[in-house]
Amino acid sequence: MSMSDPIGDMLVRIRNAGQAGLRVVTMPYSKVKAEIARILKQEGFVGDFVVETEGVKRSLRVFLKFHGGHSIIVGLRRVSRPGLRRYVGCTEIPRVLGGMGITILSTPSGVLSDREARQRRLGGELLCTVW
Repeated sequence: MSMSDPIGDMLVRIRNAGQAGLRVVTMPYSKVKAEIARILKQEGFVGDFVVETEGVKRSLRVFLKFHGGHSIIVGLRRVSRPGLRRYVGCTEIPRVLGGMGITILSTPSGVLSDREARQRRLGGELLCTVW
């Protein structure tokens, strides 16, 4: 099966697991997905993540956080997608719910949260928003 949007697939898996009340979601590994998981952990949206190796194949396990029986992650949206890439300068990075959510960008210095990108004065490709 060829996957045209692995980041979109990751976001859908996390959203579905949260709605189904699952504590752990597993997906195929990639460096970008691991960086997105790192930012989600750093910003408090997920509990933890681990990279598991089974021979040659690697997978990424993300442990979701719940509060009052509901997932901490209320919504995830893919912004830039393979059919329509979205790039922004450092002054054009959108704020999600007045700062309650985050935007994740792919910049020349790696994958960063909107706050880090603004501090470093970097623009890049808007990967997704999380709130």
